[in-house]
Amino acid sequence: MNTCAFYTLGCKVNQYETQSIRESFVKAGYQEVRFAEPADVYVINTCTVTAKTDKESRRLIREVHRRSPLAQLVVTGCYSELDGDEIRNIPGVQFIVKNRDKDKIVDIINSKKVPYGYQADETYLPLAISDFKDRTKAFLKIQDGCNNFCSYCKIPFVRGRSKSRDVQSAIKETERLISKGFKELILTGICLGAWGEDLSPRSNLTELLEQLIELNGDFRIRLSSIEPKYVDTRLVGLIKSSPKLCRHLHIPLQSGDDRILKMMNRPYAARTYIDIIETVRTEIPEMSITTDILIGFPGETEANFRNTFRLIEKVRPSRIHVFPYSKREGTAAADLEQGMPKDIVKRRMNRIKGLALRMSYKYRKNFLQKETKVLVEHERDRATGLLKGYDDKYIKILLKGPDDYRARIMSVKIKKIDKERTFGEVL
Repeated sequence: MNTCAFYTLGCKVNQYETQSIRESFVKAGYQEVRFAEPADVYVINTCTVTAKTDKESRRLIREVHRRSPLAQLVVTGCYSELDGDEIRNIPGVQFIVKNRDKDKIVDIINSKKVPYGYQADETYLPLAISDFKDRTKAFLKIQDGCNNFCSYCKIPFVRGRSKSRDVQSAIKETERLISKGFKELILTGICLGAWGEDLSPRSNLTELLEQLIELNGDFRIRLSSIEPKYVDTRLVGLIKSSPKLCRHLHIPLQSGDDRILKMMNRPYAARTYIDIIETVRTEIPEMSITTDILIGFPGETEANFRNTFRLIEKVRPSRIHVFPYSKREGTAAADLEQGMPKDIVKRRMNRIKGLALRMSYKYRKNFLQKETKVLVEHERDRATGLLKGYDDKYIKILLKGPDDYRARIMSVKIKKIDKERTFGEVL
């Protein structure tokens, strides 16, 4: 029996797509092994959000070739879309497969006819899964591509225009995953809120959610990320009314300064973002808001940064993903004046990270001695040996208990919090 191994970099969409690739290999008779073990075929599903992920992709390719020089090595994902020539020059790469052809990787390997840049008929969103290996939560991809063209981002160039999965396909896959026992489904997409805009008749994410929450089963749905313009009163009202929808929205901000937002080609002003969060919290006071902040965008002054800092203080996110600007060739921002010193970027990132810890503590403090529902994960917390899991507000909670609690939703009372951790007790 031939063996295969997989490695995924980047977003939840990539993780979903790797699961679909995995299932196609198993269906074709392959046996999966760990990525660190010898295999006949390795598939590296790459990311190109930052220069750092490009570098990590190249490192992994070289590592695989060094330890398994006779293996067939397939490189796919966003890094392979625009940088195929760069990948082609790395020893060991035999197949470079476009995002749109990920579901054909087994056929490509078996045919051995077109080793580089395989091109198939135009297809989109063909992937489907029936399980999610080694996870308590399953990702459900319902959208791909992006029409926004933020000035710092390559994703529209490597994923194409926004495309939506049809309703019946999304419902059937949801039912399959529920039948497998998954208690949390995370709807994913490159620009998730754009779902439905390209369908005929036109639809929207809230209409899809209204159908998904009517399905039978003990499960909950979380949105992976949603752009500010898609957070409307109808969506918020549905979350408020349905216990199956997690009280958590990840709404990317990137900057709290209007000048920088305009240069980023983000379609909102700082005041608009604040108003959206205030509207959400008026309807659902306990709503968890998480966000992304990009530091060191070309031309970002100390005053621009202070505006971002103050906005974060106003909206009080429960968690922040902060990352440095990375120049991406081919984007509009790549032509802007560069050169912000790394030490300044690092100091600003540390200031945001410190603020994030304080905001998280204040948010979690609201739930001390209160009951919540926690989906316990398979793996224990490495530092403490305790069980770990997340509630619907995306609070990570550590618990004492047996392994029998894993992959179950448990009623928990939050007993203690510290600067970074939350401790609960199973009721």
